[in-house]
Amino acid sequence: MRNFDYQTPTRLVFGEGVVEKLPKIMQPFGKKILLTYGGGSIKKIGLYDKVKELLKGFEVFELSGIEPNPKYSTSVVEGVKICKDKGIDVILAVGGGSVLDCSKAIAAGAKYEGETWDLISYKAFAKDALPIVDILTLAATGSEYDCGGVISRTETNDKIGYMDPHLFPVCSILDPRYTFSVSKKQTAAGCADAMNHVMEQYFVEDTTILNDGFCEAEFKSLMYNTKIALENPEDYRARAELMLDCTYGCNGILSLGNSESGWPCHAIEHALSAYYDITHGEGLAIITPRWMKHILSERTMDRFVKYGVNVFGIDATLEKQEIAEKAIEETYKFFESIGIPMHLRDVGIDESRVAEMAHHIAVNEGLENAYVPLDEAAIAKIIMDSL
Repeated sequence: MRNFDYQTPTRLVFGEGVVEKLPKIMQPFGKKILLTYGGGSIKKIGLYDKVKELLKGFEVFELSGIEPNPKYSTSVVEGVKICKDKGIDVILAVGGGSVLDCSKAIAAGAKYEGETWDLISYKAFAKDALPIVDILTLAATGSEYDCGGVISRTETNDKIGYMDPHLFPVCSILDPRYTFSVSKKQTAAGCADAMNHVMEQYFVEDTTILNDGFCEAEFKSLMYNTKIALENPEDYRARAELMLDCTYGCNGILSLGNSESGWPCHAIEHALSAYYDITHGEGLAIITPRWMKHILSERTMDRFVKYGVNVFGIDATLEKQEIAEKAIEETYKFFESIGIPMHLRDVGIDESRVAEMAHHIAVNEGLENAYVPLDEAAIAKIIMDSL
């Protein structure tokens, strides 16, 4: 079991109607708020009006139109400018993980004198950041309970996962009712994203019984509750458990003491969505079974066997190879069953830039240190197999 140093300072306020606590939550941080949100879905569900009413005693500035794959040159740069020009005290991110990821970069950039991309690309490190509160409307990324985010810079085809301990939200407000209106496509993609967060922590060299149990329960909960939510979008219990699954999925608690994985599927998918702007969860669902097939070997066999038996209930008396192959097949079939397109061609990606993307990943993502090391040729093959 590996050493670790762990802290999660974020306060979670969870349940029906908890948004009413917003004024009291915001009050300690100051009067000037930057309200960040995306394409307007929060207005359709009435949350925008609710927030503005609750914040009538504050001075509220707005940054809207944050993209599903948040862009540095538009949203981040504009948000930092507003914060500096208006003397913002605190950011309130209302929406899904993309809004929150963007808000984290803005929070750091607002306290930095240089270009914010220096922080995102680790050329410099934040010494401070604005406090962030969020009201979550999409269960997926887990950004509400971690210190990281993913930012795209389209002019260089970079999509970077950026982490800094200053960027934990101070408080995340989680009311499952605000996910009732999430489309089937985004519900499925959110599940796939969270499933892959867990997989990246489960498929590693050194694990514990405790962490394996946490991860296996997450897999089963995500699959079970996603099916219910797709059938009945307003099933509170299913939406609530999905929300908590996603919150736990990416803050490190599932892998304390485990060895590192390198997060290879995320590394590959980040390039796909940087180059083609596809939905992150869909890209992960497409890549993951092909990555699994690529890394299956005598060395990794027992991990796949445990996954197959404990998550999918595959007969443990079968030959190991058969169990492992069935586990990969069941993973593919689950993603397909919730409506995710399972080939890259289905989401607009062909072979024309595979070599370019594989080179970009090999140079920038460090996958030679992954659970199963991947070189440029291996990365290209996984992408080609996914077409």
